[in-house]
Amino acid sequence: MTSNDFQQIAQTIPNQPGIYKYFDQGNTLLYVGKAKDLRKRVSSYFSKTFTSYKTHELVQRIHHIEFTIVDSEQDAFLLENSLIKQFQPRFNINLKDDKSYPFIVIRKEPFPRIFLTRNKINDGSEYLGPFTSAGKVRELISFIKQFIPLRTCKLNLTQANIEKKKFKVCLEYHLGNCKGPCEGLQSAEDYAEGLQQVRQILKGNLSPVIDKFKRQMREYSMQLEFEKAEQVRKKIDYLENYQSRSVIVSRHLSNLDVFSILKENDTAYVNYLMVQNGTIVQTHTVQLETKLEETEAEVLEFAVGNLRETFNSLASEIVLPFEIEFAGDDVTVTIPKGGDKKKLLELSQKNVNYFKEELRRKKLLLLEGKTDQEKRNVLYQLQEALQLRDLPVHIECFDNSNFQGSFPVSAMVCFKDGVPSKKDYRHFNVKTVEGINDFATMKEVVYRRYKRLKEEGQPLPQLVIIDGGKGQLGAALESIRELELTGKMTLVGLAKNEEEIFFAGDKQSVKLPWDSESLKLVRRIRDEVHRFGITFHRQKRSKGTFVNELENIKGIGKQTAAQLLKHFKSVNNIKTKTADEIAVVTGKAKSGLVYNYFHQASVNNTETVL
Repeated sequence: MTSNDFQQIAQTIPNQPGIYKYFDQGNTLLYVGKAKDLRKRVSSYFSKTFTSYKTHELVQRIHHIEFTIVDSEQDAFLLENSLIKQFQPRFNINLKDDKSYPFIVIRKEPFPRIFLTRNKINDGSEYLGPFTSAGKVRELISFIKQFIPLRTCKLNLTQANIEKKKFKVCLEYHLGNCKGPCEGLQSAEDYAEGLQQVRQILKGNLSPVIDKFKRQMREYSMQLEFEKAEQVRKKIDYLENYQSRSVIVSRHLSNLDVFSILKENDTAYVNYLMVQNGTIVQTHTVQLETKLEETEAEVLEFAVGNLRETFNSLASEIVLPFEIEFAGDDVTVTIPKGGDKKKLLELSQKNVNYFKEELRRKKLLLLEGKTDQEKRNVLYQLQEALQLRDLPVHIECFDNSNFQGSFPVSAMVCFKDGVPSKKDYRHFNVKTVEGINDFATMKEVVYRRYKRLKEEGQPLPQLVIIDGGKGQLGAALESIRELELTGKMTLVGLAKNEEEIFFAGDKQSVKLPWDSESLKLVRRIRDEVHRFGITFHRQKRSKGTFVNELENIKGIGKQTAAQLLKHFKSVNNIKTKTADEIAVVTGKAKSGLVYNYFHQASVNNTETVL
């Protein structure tokens, strides 16, 4: 569309707030924008000279314009955000954040359950969140279950079913984790009070919950029910400890949102801190790509709207580094000069700087964004430094992992053309080695790996890195000799922590230049094999390991083991308890079995610490 074409339709565009949409000849939506005055804003695209090629390209492609009038700037702001999110037009700012965030849902049902979900559906349930960390959500749910008795069963607890006595209380009731609403032992009002405490905790407002428990403790003490008073005191201690681990800025601050921005060329980073009751309850940083000549203020305005909507923020104040045109009569924009709000803004700026540097570091280590030739140059550099016969386009790295002498496993990662080839990663359960023997383990897994490649006729790597000492490198070379693959690939050892590379038989190690791309690649490979091995190791340990350790005790069954873990949280904690403390859960007879098992094991130095 030319300026002349636009002049013919300009008078049809109203001088009112609204949103405008640009379409190309194929009716594809190119751009969505908002304006206080639609005619003025749209006219500006056709009356001024743009320095940006992208903006010029947009104007050249516009075939027709549509607009929607709204009642206010705020309505225009909300509609623009909604349309951009729905259609993602090519020339609008691109928010590079496609994660799905977890919620805690309070299910719409009699005696509502609470649980984690990533799917928010319109079923009438109450969704709290979203949260940026699934680990944090699980910790919160575990924390809530420990101190606020709520049901976890899926029974249909209608009043009619309860009156017909269709259900019986389960183990959770006897463990004190549920008050038995299924048998009518808990009223709906009492249950609703517990849910309200959950809401307070999730909002970071622990004071009302702590105050309630303190009143309970005093009542129990006055009634001489000291055991119950002690249980409530433990809840208070846990809550206060949980509160102390939260980032508390100031108890005098109300609910507010804090945003900071860092913009470099066509990329911007925005950090968001959600503050409730003086405590930072959420923190999140996003990356945005600008498409036209958007200013920092325009990018920040876009990000503020998106992040507040994503995290369901109702805060009536936002703290920013500079003024923006944020629509909303009920929201106050603050640019702090000092005090707690200024400290919050500085904290947000630290976070956004860290996020940007972390992305840069990852990009460097992963060789992302490099051309094929640049990747090859790194491999040529490594080939020259190690005097390799062939260019190491295929590199494999092995590492052993065990946990204080238990559950030995090995891992192998594969890099092709300098980047991870995850489909070629392999885990190894050690089969032939008894106990912990790193040399024998390395010999076994290297033998198994290359025996298979040899039998299947698959290509061998040019470079194999053994993460360990000379003993492990020697063991790996034994396997290569047995497979008659000597000379078909180069094996080197990587010294732990020192980042020195050594060949079998050499007295001197090879040290790659500290700032070289080749050393960064070796570090990346080493870190990746550690990550991959540790992840597998944790999975293996988690499959019954903790309970099985307790079940090894003669006279202790699965149910008792589960109760002990539920109460004390870990086997390590159980080992520190006296027989009397254990008896609270198991009774006197079994407490002696547990106590004697661990303390006898300690004397003989044969226990497995978990």
